[in-house]
Amino acid sequence: MKNVIVITGASSGFGALAARALSDAGHTVYASMRETQGRNAPQAEAVIKYAAEHDVDLRSIELDVSSQDSVGQAIQAIVAQTDHLDVIIHNAGHMVFGSAEAFTPEQYDTNVLSTQRVNRAALPQLRKQKNGLVVWVSSSSAAGGTPPYLAPYFAAKAAMDRLAVVYASELARWGIETSIIVPGAFTSGTNHFAHAGSPDDKERAAEYEAGPYAGFADQVRNAFTAVVPFDADVSKVADAIVDVVNTPFGKRPFRVHIDPSQDGAEVINMVSDRIRAEFLCRIGFEDLLYPAT
Repeated sequence: MKNVIVITGASSGFGALAARALSDAGHTVYASMRETQGRNAPQAEAVIKYAAEHDVDLRSIELDVSSQDSVGQAIQAIVAQTDHLDVIIHNAGHMVFGSAEAFTPEQYDTNVLSTQRVNRAALPQLRKQKNGLVVWVSSSSAAGGTPPYLAPYFAAKAAMDRLAVVYASELARWGIETSIIVPGAFTSGTNHFAHAGSPDDKERAAEYEAGPYAGFADQVRNAFTAVVPFDADVSKVADAIVDVVNTPFGKRPFRVHIDPSQDGAEVINMVSDRIRAEFLCRIGFEDLLYPAT
């Protein structure tokens, strides 16, 4: 079945790989990103080039997840062009690296609030159709090992993961399915670490570097490199997303892990998801575990 799909944060990394893989699988894919006429113009052009060279329906669209107006305009444009929307993929996220105290509150925004902006713009269309799929690209850091110096990213991903779990129950009776993709750390194949942001409070960050945590940033990076297998293939995340989308409605997995470093998230999530299911059954809401047909 051919789906109309919008994926956020598709200028690079998991998003770009998934957008291409989904279009290769025969879907109409909107690879959304901000600044398609500016900083991301080369990436937007690459989308157009890939579509032409591979004869697939892959389209670039301007969508800034930090702006409700931008998100709303993008979703309206997609529905106007296709008359429906089948799959939302929450992928946008910004890796940051540094001491937690040195980050300002505003730097904790993108990975959580962006999903709510997209949902408020897109879910009315899916609810109108009484059918759809929401895919959340979470992180193993939301439940497994959480090394220092990545607090805004880890905290935001953990919050997004919990939001996904609650949304799953609140969308089930509308006939909207939920799948959560849980990638582990990948130190190559994406620009996550290469393009990682840094704390805005440089003075506070310098205090850490001048104190007992001098040189600690390099130690953390080296530790990551040591635990991630050299052959970890980031394309498997995109493959997992394609598999979820291509699975028949009502049969899709609630959660899929792709974690080459095995940081323990799969074990913790297995218990957490089992307890969630048992509790919903206990209070008489077992129907919320499956999308209405």
